[in-house]
Amino acid sequence: MSEKDTISIHLVREALLQSCAQGAATVEALSKVGIDPALLEQPAARVPATAYARLWRLLARRTDDEFFGMDPRKLKSGSLAFLCRTAIAQPSLATGLETGLETGLGFLSLMLEHLPAQLVRQQSLAEIVLLEPQPEAKRAFTYFTYWMIVHGVACWLAGRRIPILAIELRCPPPDFCDDYRVMFSDNLRFDRPRTRMIFSADCLDLPIKRSPEELKRFLAHAPANILVKYRDPDSLATRIKQDLRHMPPETWPETEGLATTLCISASTLRRRLAQEGQTYQGLKDSVRKELAIVWLAEPQISFAEIAARLGFADTSSFYKAFRKWSGSNPGHYRSLILNDDVSLLGGR
Repeated sequence: MSEKDTISIHLVREALLQSCAQGAATVEALSKVGIDPALLEQPAARVPATAYARLWRLLARRTDDEFFGMDPRKLKSGSLAFLCRTAIAQPSLATGLETGLETGLGFLSLMLEHLPAQLVRQQSLAEIVLLEPQPEAKRAFTYFTYWMIVHGVACWLAGRRIPILAIELRCPPPDFCDDYRVMFSDNLRFDRPRTRMIFSADCLDLPIKRSPEELKRFLAHAPANILVKYRDPDSLATRIKQDLRHMPPETWPETEGLATTLCISASTLRRRLAQEGQTYQGLKDSVRKELAIVWLAEPQISFAEIAARLGFADTSSFYKAFRKWSGSNPGHYRSLILNDDVSLLGGR
């Protein structure tokens, strides 16, 4: 993980809230992992993701809890390692991610009293739903830490990033949400009837590509390697996406026009984006997908209007593109998102 990848100081505060006493204990813990305690008083401060991972490990060792004390039952030290071992301990490495996820979720449901979970698959979409027994919602950090573990391990098992279409949470939006959007999805919805993560069901068919030898290397660097890499807020790709979000898609420039605007050559633009692991077409598709999933949650906006807003020639072209982006057709996605009373669980 590059040291350019950073975590907001807000998440550091959240991690300390229930797992470390305020005052001298907090100062000592932060200093030990290389985080300046003075940063806690600077709302815009950021720390290296590797330092955040060191804090996670330190707090887990001292409290014997890898879940920051946020459940009545401790997620005892070694739980992440056991979760990974059980997920890959299948008869064959050809076993699909669905089996590995069900195994991992079953383990977490046994360990955590307040966060039992279920994986449900129906047609082109899948969701992981938290079947919370309490009427009170958890704080956002609790839910996102759970998703960080589940999604991070799932990505490692599959050997690729699992794109998240949406995350819904029962809690109200926290004061700070930027890092969560980067880490998981721009499509975060709060104050919902249930907490769930929605993604393409096609991902469940991916084979588990990990061996016991790879597991040893993975555990040696955990949890730093389940913290999804953060985009550099000053990167060229981030700047371009921000600009695209403020322009109608039909006015988006071609590569040469964008390069001229940035006062660089088209070849330099392609090279710099490639260095960040990006392409201009990929950035445009990413922004179109972000806009599409937001507008699909608004029932008064027709598919034809969404297609037109995104610059597609017709609705059929939009359908084809959305299927490529998400693995789901727009109609199925909209029906799931707009149904507040019945999730995929109701389709079983």
